[in-house]
Amino acid sequence: MTLSFECEGTHRGETRCVFRDCSSMELMPGEYPTAVTAEIVPTNGNSLEASMKPLDIDLPPTLPMSFGTENSTVISAQSGSTALLPCVVHNLGDGMVSWIKRKNVQELLTVGLTTYANDERFQAIHFHHSEDWTLQIKYVQPRDAGSYQCQVSTHPPTSIFLFLEVVEARAEIAGPSEKFVRPGSTLQLHCLVKKSTETPSYLFWYHNFRMINYDIDQGVNVSTDLAGRESWLEVPRASNRHSGNYTCEASNAQPARVLVHVFKGDNPAAMQHSIASSPSVMACSALLMMFTTLKLVLHSTVTN
Repeated sequence: MTLSFECEGTHRGETRCVFRDCSSMELMPGEYPTAVTAEIVPTNGNSLEASMKPLDIDLPPTLPMSFGTENSTVISAQSGSTALLPCVVHNLGDGMVSWIKRKNVQELLTVGLTTYANDERFQAIHFHHSEDWTLQIKYVQPRDAGSYQCQVSTHPPTSIFLFLEVVEARAEIAGPSEKFVRPGSTLQLHCLVKKSTETPSYLFWYHNFRMINYDIDQGVNVSTDLAGRESWLEVPRASNRHSGNYTCEASNAQPARVLVHVFKGDNPAAMQHSIASSPSVMACSALLMMFTTLKLVLHSTVTN
């Protein structure tokens, strides 16, 4: 490889040389940095020819492909949320990353950034210069649970497996589902959202289907910690109007309910007996018994 220079004399008696053709400095594939030696060409007395010779250098060895995500990683995602399954690949080179859903029949989901699944909820996410090839699943459903394969197109192909667990978040009110409170005493309810992988956007309390989070004038105090996924309801001086159904409802979970009775007396068991022996409850019990008997008779008739 040769470089040519244009040289001219200056008024100080110096010689100044500039490149005449720089295109030859581009390295071709497989070429490496070179040492430059110069030699004066006596043809016209004002040109300088430089030859380039390869340097004797040691190039770093090519590192093998490896996974940065641990095999058999378990990812938990809440039903209805977005699941992200990571797959970090070091030294991918010219390889291609594919995601495959492992089930009775394997389903190819993505190759590179192209989605092959018929379900638009599936998408591979990868940013330039990143080593992470994440599989994104929007609006996760229970049927999405199972094994997923992150495969790299080496020879032979190399894979790791991740397992997606889909959970159903639910709210729970501490204590029994039916509470008995004396008039003038304090009613306290604590609600905790369990199996939630995402912070709820709200957590509301309802009394007989009416939201009461801000009913301070009705003697109701509510404090909520969304990050902690819990809420407390307190009625310092309960009265008969505070009796009824209380519901704790989060934006992303199944609600929880509790029935509160505010009554005068020292024996909750007697209150339970009074409720059980009320005309409405007795009527419902009678109807239930009649329905059960009729069902048994019909079943016996069909069997015979």
